[in-house]
Amino acid sequence: MEKYNQMTHEKFGEKDFQKIVGNLLRYGVWISLSVAFIGGIVYLLHHGNDIENYSVFKENDRNIFEVIAAVYNGVIKGGGESIIFFGIVLLFLTPVFRVLLSLFSFLLEKDYLYVVITTIVIGIIIMSISFGFSH
Repeated sequence: MEKYNQMTHEKFGEKDFQKIVGNLLRYGVWISLSVAFIGGIVYLLHHGNDIENYSVFKENDRNIFEVIAAVYNGVIKGGGESIIFFGIVLLFLTPVFRVLLSLFSFLLEKDYLYVVITTIVIGIIIMSISFGFSH
């Protein structure tokens, strides 16, 4: 009987980790969509009657740090466009947090091959964010 209990006993946190990751992805998507929806309502309340001139192209050539600062200031001021963009950023960050949770899990399990692979993935994400928006 003791052997049976040892065999059915899982490693520390495997099921819990899967539940946490599932909840992170589920709630991350719902929260980001809710934020973007609220931003859309705020935007429509302030700019619902505006007519956009699509014949003029406005190029936005800023680096990521300027964009983040502008979004932060816009969210603090309650700008609908910034709140929508913040919701999109949250949606983007949801799988990034999943990768970070995986790294933490692999460190706890002492699975160093996957720690290295996950660290490489995190490095690729950081490089693509840093260099993808700057010219």
